[in-house]
Amino acid sequence: MALSRTIPSTQAFDPLQNLFLAQDERPPNVEAVNLRALTPFQRALLVIDGTVTKFIEAYMMEPVSVERLSQTYTTLERAYPWLAAQAGTRIISRTVLLVGDYSRTVYAYAASLILPSRVGQHVEEGLHTDHGSLGRLLLGDQVESYRDVLWYGRERIASLPESLATRIGHTFLTRTYRIIADGHPLMMITERFPLEHDFRPRHE
Repeated sequence: MALSRTIPSTQAFDPLQNLFLAQDERPPNVEAVNLRALTPFQRALLVIDGTVTKFIEAYMMEPVSVERLSQTYTTLERAYPWLAAQAGTRIISRTVLLVGDYSRTVYAYAASLILPSRVGQHVEEGLHTDHGSLGRLLLGDQVESYRDVLWYGRERIASLPESLATRIGHTFLTRTYRIIADGHPLMMITERFPLEHDFRPRHE
């Protein structure tokens, strides 16, 4: 008699389970997202544990540049427990786009809060170059660091300037993480991947 075998259902499988440390603490504007409604590329963007720029370059087969939108020195108006920083701490607030050099596709819109007192002079100076990628700067400075991924979801930002919204839309697949070195958070980064794009490789 042939032995029967039970094939486990994939409906309950969640590859992101226990990966995001604070999923239940995500901001109210970051909604839950159905992973099965995402493309494999989009799911990979959520879990990639390296420089997202290099991953996009390999997937899309085109170089990706950092286009800086803003970068200002300011102070925190409130305490940020995930940064272990108190109100009044000096920070760099930075927003950038990741743009394909060939297609001019905007692959990501990222916002960072960076603690200059913790990242070191080389990384801080590198932020002022036109194409200074945070991941590449940390690698170049040989900073031994790791990421705590905090939360992810679907986010709509209605308040974007029209000049920016025409390039990236208003709806994003979002993830937020922090980078830690020597036991201290260096920065907190929110990466937003436009959901109104159909990301498929354009170059053989």
